[in-house]
Amino acid sequence: MTGMQETLFPLLAALGGYLIGSLSFAVIVSRAMGLSDPRSYGSGNPGATNVLRSGNKAAAVLTLVFDALKGYLPVLAVAIWGPRFGLGEGTAALVGLGAFLGHLWPVFFRFQGGKGVATAAGVIFGLNPILGVATLATWLIIAWFSRYSSLAAIVSAAFAPIYQLLIWEAGPTALALIIMGLLLVWRHQANIRKLLAGTESKLGQKAGPTAHPASKPTHAAKARKKS
Repeated sequence: MTGMQETLFPLLAALGGYLIGSLSFAVIVSRAMGLSDPRSYGSGNPGATNVLRSGNKAAAVLTLVFDALKGYLPVLAVAIWGPRFGLGEGTAALVGLGAFLGHLWPVFFRFQGGKGVATAAGVIFGLNPILGVATLATWLIIAWFSRYSSLAAIVSAAFAPIYQLLIWEAGPTALALIIMGLLLVWRHQANIRKLLAGTESKLGQKAGPTAHPASKPTHAAKARKKS
């Protein structure tokens, strides 16, 4: 493979990962099932947890599965077909990171994406299935005892690269995990504030429309109030 191909093929693969990641299944599934846009209620986040707040568990499960698959399948494709083009772990990690970034900033949805928990999980399973099981177990344990999906995601995002570095080795996979972990925690900064304030919604808890700044009363409203 020529030097140009060594650069071009990984970049094309990463672009493909990004485009697949840009498919916002929370919005797609909700539209297909006649539900409200998940960006219009609850946390406003187009992800499975917020879709669950609509009360439709089937839509939430489908969103979770498809969001995870769009992270897993591109990485798996590199693992299966990449070697014949000289693509290895570095490209797989780059493709996984591309899919994750696509979920956060989807080109097809005005770059208004979710927080990337399910997609990151899919990427991790594609890069290292054993690490995926360990990270999923971490999420389940924290979520079970706290009932906070956001807290479970933050803890899992922090531990995934630690597991990789302690049990396996530093390399492209570890670097991708660190970047995804930092971005995932950053995307949860509003949740962190709510957790500290004790106002964070728990798993399965329904939520109303997203809060909007209160509008100023009209002259008519002021007149009615005085009368």
